[in-house]
Amino acid sequence: MNRDEVEILLVEDNPDDVELALHALKKGNLANKIEVARDGEEALDFLFCRGAHGRRSFESPPKVVLLDLKLPKIEGLEVLRALKSDPRTKSIPIVVMTSSKEQRDLVEGYQLGVNSYIQKPVDFDQFREIVGKLGFYWLVINQCPPKDAFIPKPG
Repeated sequence: MNRDEVEILLVEDNPDDVELALHALKKGNLANKIEVARDGEEALDFLFCRGAHGRRSFESPPKVVLLDLKLPKIEGLEVLRALKSDPRTKSIPIVVMTSSKEQRDLVEGYQLGVNSYIQKPVDFDQFREIVGKLGFYWLVINQCPPKDAFIPKPG
């Protein structure tokens, strides 16, 4: 694996949830490289290889994005909309992990193309268990398309 390759992009502004998720993933030896974006703008900069992430390449997308909905700067549903409407990022699996109980968020998420929608449990142990299972599924069980399958070819 390329040392710059990111397996999971965790988009989460709550420091406690970031810490719990990182602990659960690392405990299960599921991610060699996890990138954390603390707001929607940072997530889009990372995924679209711009700003501080301008040296990244679309040829090394994360295997999965764990996306919170209630984010500063750009909300999670707007991040999802941007990713699923661009051919360079459309195939990246997106899992919404949110505390939102709003049915409209769930419906809109699926309309925009989310791959999975999970309401964060309040209980620490349940949260850790769910994140561990998510990581196992998306990094071990799930079959991803080849990295360059959806990258537009020049000419």
